[in-house]
Amino acid sequence: MWPLKKSLSKASSRNQIAIKEVRDGILVLPNNEHRLVIETSSVNFELKSEAEQDILIDSFQTFLNSLPSQLQILIRIREVDIDLYVDSIELLKQSEDEKKYLEQIDDYTQFIRQLVSGNKILSRKFYIVLPYKPDSKSDVFELAQAQLTLTQDMVIKSLEKLGMKARKLDSLEVLHLFYSFYNKNQLKTQELTSTTMKAILQHNYV
Repeated sequence: MWPLKKSLSKASSRNQIAIKEVRDGILVLPNNEHRLVIETSSVNFELKSEAEQDILIDSFQTFLNSLPSQLQILIRIREVDIDLYVDSIELLKQSEDEKKYLEQIDDYTQFIRQLVSGNKILSRKFYIVLPYKPDSKSDVFELAQAQLTLTQDMVIKSLEKLGMKARKLDSLEVLHLFYSFYNKNQLKTQELTSTTMKAILQHNYV
């Protein structure tokens, strides 16, 4: 559980986010509301036959009608930092002695750089946000967690029937998602670990 403490120095991106804490992968918001985030794969609708498209539409409609509450669909589009990938490939040269393999590594890294030169490589990730609103201010976290888990299991099973893979994000992954929204430049140069995340939550940052 990582509480979000408001900085006393200057306003930061974190202070603009209405999140009290993240506990067991669940966002705790003001007014005792909670959110659970599911990451899901996608289906290329255009590549399906007309019959398959009709089945998907009917199945998705059934899925939406079966939901016990509203949900939010979030699509995250980000530019991929190819430099980090190329650097990881370059590191392989340190453990390789044979000239043939060294040349293959050089050829591959050069190919990748030429491939992306002048072009932005984008990644798309898809999320479903499940809400829980308490009946009273006295509702405890365990009740919210139990209700969200039931909804989560139902949503994941329904998505799997549509040919998608889905899973709940853990606490670090949820924080990473918000961190990537508000710290795009820093995310490219700093790996986000649990240690880094705790430091971020305890200090001011922009």
